[in-house]
Parts: sequence; structure tokens; C-alpha cells
Amino acid sequence: MNLNVLKDNIEKTPAYVFDENIIDSNLSQLIDLKHKSGCQVLYSIKALPLGQVLSKAKDYLDGLSVSSLFEARLAREVLGDEGVIQITTPGLRDGEVYELKELCTHISFNSINQYHRFDKKFLLNTSLGLRINPKISFAIDDRFNPCRHYSKLGVGIDSLNSIPVDIEGLHFHTVFSHQDFLPLEQTVAVLKKKFSDELGRLKWLNLGGGYLYNQIVDQQSFINLVKQLKTEFDIEVYIEPGKSVVNNTGYLVSTIIDSFSSDGKRVLVLDTSVNHNPEVFEYQKTLTLLEENKHGYFSCILAGSSCLAGDLFGEYHFEKLLQVGDRIVFSNVGAYSLIKANRFNGYNLPDIYWIDKANHYTLIKSSSYENYQKQWIG
Repeated sequence: MNLNVLKDNIEKTPAYVFDENIIDSNLSQLIDLKHKSGCQVLYSIKALPLGQVLSKAKDYLDGLSVSSLFEARLAREVLGDEGVIQITTPGLRDGEVYELKELCTHISFNSINQYHRFDKKFLLNTSLGLRINPKISFAIDDRFNPCRHYSKLGVGIDSLNSIPVDIEGLHFHTVFSHQDFLPLEQTVAVLKKKFSDELGRLKWLNLGGGYLYNQIVDQQSFINLVKQLKTEFDIEVYIEPGKSVVNNTGYLVSTIIDSFSSDGKRVLVLDTSVNHNPEVFEYQKTLTLLEENKHGYFSCILAGSSCLAGDLFGEYHFEKLLQVGDRIVFSNVGAYSLIKANRFNGYNLPDIYWIDKANHYTLIKSSSYENYQKQWIG
């Protein structure tokens, strides 16, 4: 990526920029993994439901993973009559489930109560599953630990004596942004021990998401695991990556709009905000800044322009002191940035650009005051 070219092709900031070439590379790696292991790959659209990304996923993968009625509608609109759509969610509404059965090929119930609440005769032609909580934790921070104490995500494996007879598949999800497959092997071992006599009658097993497949060099253990499951139980195996498809595909371009000293440190105020990339505030995520030189003499605190005191991207180092009017570029902002971005304080959302395979830049979405006004006044 030529940094100057990137900045010069953006008309105004802040702006998200997504690179088709990187997305293609990530998807190609997943296809390679699919061919070597025999698994089916679903893109989890909650990571980034951008139309261009969904179209790419349709071309490369086996379907989409969703968590709500709106996501399911969007997924079916993208896929048409073809492709797998699997849904699991704690938020399954009584008034929505019968539309969901027309949209989704698979519905995994999140609790036994949820399973019993819906009349199965109306869910014919939909493959029914059950989300399992294996009760083993790998995430240190409970904010994104699906298997935390008192978890709302899935049926506790210790509370389930057997799999209901009309359930055709199991779904689980135990990690967040993991870079090796040991948790997956340990989780499958727990399931096999508990349900060894029942897995053979199932049609499918969804191993969930949370693994950064494109950052895991040695994938042989995953390949062996999937092959073993398919051979031993004659079962279809699904994975549903989200972050690993889009995590490194996006940039956030911003302009410095103020510079001053505060308690002896230089503060640079940007025309963007952590509200445009909420994981910075939620999870203390540090974004990579392409202009940074970690050994640079000058250090500055990069601050967002909202009145939230914690609207801070962090402290960065530079070879020379940046000035008001300079543009800077954060990378690795693809996953969960756009879908979580908000207009706190009334600041506009960033424009959205797409870089195609020929490195042409296209503005695909720009918000305005009218969008903001209609949101609150109508």
C-alpha cells in the first residue's frame, strides 16, 4: 500500500477504505483450507456486512452466518435461492421465527427453553440445531468470553443429558481472535466424550468462529481434526469466520484539526473518533498507525474530536512533529468498525471507499446531515 496514494485518493476525511485485493487474499486462504480439510465455510456477516464484502463471500464461500432477522434478510438478498444461511442467537423473537425458517437453511436454538417454545411442525425443511456451551474458557477477558460464568450463550453441556431427537446439528463458539487451534481440539474432545454415542446420528457440526485463520501458520491440526470428524461420524463440518476475513482489509483516514500541549504532552485532535472504531474504547484495542516510527523522538497523544474524555487512540511516536492539516492513516480497522460506528455528538460517519483489483478508488457511501436528521426527527 502506497501511503501517499491512499491519502491523495480520499476527497475528505474521515474515511474508511477497504481493499478488495486483501479481501480476496483472505478468502483464497479460507478456500485452500476448505479444500484441504473438507469443511464448509460460512462468512459471519456481523463482522462487516458491506455489500461488496458479501458479494465476495458469495463467490468464494458456501454461505453466510447470521444472528438476527435483519442479517438473515440481507444474507438471503445477497445469496438469492442458493447457499447456506445458519442462524443462532439469544434474541430469537416469537414473531420472527417463522420468517427466519423461510430465510435460513439452519436454525440453532440457544437454550432448551427456546427449543421447546417453537412448534417444530412449522419448522419443517429447516435443519434444527442446538448451540452448546462446552463450559471451558479460553478468553481471558470475560467481556468476550462465550463460556464465562452465567453465560447466556448456549446450553450448558453439563445440563444436557442427551441431544433431542429432532436436533440435526450442534453449534459451539468458545474463543475470540485466537491464533492457534488448541482450544478447538480441546472443545471437540469435550463434545466427543459427552456425546460419543449421539454424534453419529447428527447431520452437521458448526465449530463457530473466533479463529484468525489467516494468521495461523500451521493449519495441519485443523485439517486433521475436520477429516477425523467427517470420517468418524459421517458429518458435515462448518466454520463461520468473520474477523479473519476482513480484519486487515480496512483503513481509517483522518486529518489533524488541532494541536496543543496538555500537562507537558502534545495532544493532536483528529476529525475522527473512537466512536468510529468503538473497539478502541470497548477493548482498549491499539490501532496500527502507518505514519508511526516507534523509535521516533516526538510523541503525541492522538485524540478523537468528541467530548468523551476517553476518546483517545493512544500515544504514538514520530520522526517529525505532525501539524494541523496533516492526514494520518490507521490500518487493520476492517472488522466490527463500520457496523459499530456511531454519530455521538452529532459528528458525521466516515465516508466509505473501495479499492478494486486495479487499485481504483471508488466512493461507495457518504452520509450527510439529512441522514442524521432523519434518524432523530424523521
